[in-house]
Amino acid sequence: MKTWFGAAFTRAPQQKSGNTNTPLIALQLRGRCQWTPRTYSTLAREGFQKNAIANRCIRMISEAAASVELCAERSGICHDDDPARKLLQTPSLKMSRAEIFEAHYGYLQLSGNAFLQIALVDGTPSALFALRPDRLRAIVGSDGWPRIWEYDAGSKKHKFSIEPSSGQSLIHHMRLFHPCDDIYGLSPLESAAQAVDIHNAGGLWCKSLLDNSARPSGAIVYTGKNSADRLTDEQFEQLRSEMDYHHSGPAAAGRPLILEGGLDWKPMSMSPADMDFINARREAAREIALAFGVPPMLLGIPGDNTYANYKEANLAFWRQTILPLVRKTADSLGVWLRPWFGDDLRVHAKLDDIPALAFDRSQLWANLKDASFMTDDEKRALAGLPNGGDPS
Repeated sequence: MKTWFGAAFTRAPQQKSGNTNTPLIALQLRGRCQWTPRTYSTLAREGFQKNAIANRCIRMISEAAASVELCAERSGICHDDDPARKLLQTPSLKMSRAEIFEAHYGYLQLSGNAFLQIALVDGTPSALFALRPDRLRAIVGSDGWPRIWEYDAGSKKHKFSIEPSSGQSLIHHMRLFHPCDDIYGLSPLESAAQAVDIHNAGGLWCKSLLDNSARPSGAIVYTGKNSADRLTDEQFEQLRSEMDYHHSGPAAAGRPLILEGGLDWKPMSMSPADMDFINARREAAREIALAFGVPPMLLGIPGDNTYANYKEANLAFWRQTILPLVRKTADSLGVWLRPWFGDDLRVHAKLDDIPALAFDRSQLWANLKDASFMTDDEKRALAGLPNGGDPS
């Protein structure tokens, strides 16, 4: 990242005649900003590994969504011994359900795409694995839709075909909406990439300032002997090379200048205090949280007056971010698993055990209790319970 000191000077034009008392001013120009490339590896590194806000947003979403159990329903009833439910509850012998689905949701937030692979034993699904999205590539057919998924892990490649008529495939692809791509999804992290860059660059710049006793950039004014108004070509090139070498880049931010021979430093740009990096980084953090759908209050970012308290912010997080994501995942898994488990399979999220929604459930039960115009079976259906039996 380039610093405010820039990399170039503009030299005052030579005057053939006229006033010879005008000092020479060497202006430092700001280069063009450099943004992180929108690739999976760079976004994962700069966003998840180096940025605390994006890291926390992705972890909050993936951990919360993975905590919601998925139920395999047939004819409105969830059976614990249903083979589809067993697969969703125990997808692997080496990893827990929460770990696999946390990786699934995490990949979805990082890249906009998430892939699950199903393992068959005697033609029956027996395990699920979460695959890295950057290792899978779609091979499209003549109609423009994927016909084969190619998994590339170094020297090993494996192809998974898609059955044209039923859509049956060992690979499940879930994507977030992308307005410009028919196959791959758009990551929230990609939308927040500029805010991530600003947040990261602000932290790097502040650290460099602290390391080097920061000074703002400006201009070097030369007033030589006998009111000479310009440096020689050799002096000018030497000064520019010294500035480029010793006062460029983050490591040189704030490094003190040593001037001699009539040179004087005149600060011109805003100081770090004027630019207020703290507020700039805070606004960048809020923009990152906005892209992921996480209320800033849950991240400890002050200045948010949208929610009355933390409880309301947490409830909004579940209602507006987690529940839509979990329901979308349940619907897509149901479609994917039906060729193996039957067309009557429906996968949905079990919401009764979510602590954040306890108040909503109590309100629903209270409203149903007072609804004297409804039968008991109708009330149980609205409460998500099967007809008859013990409501507890």
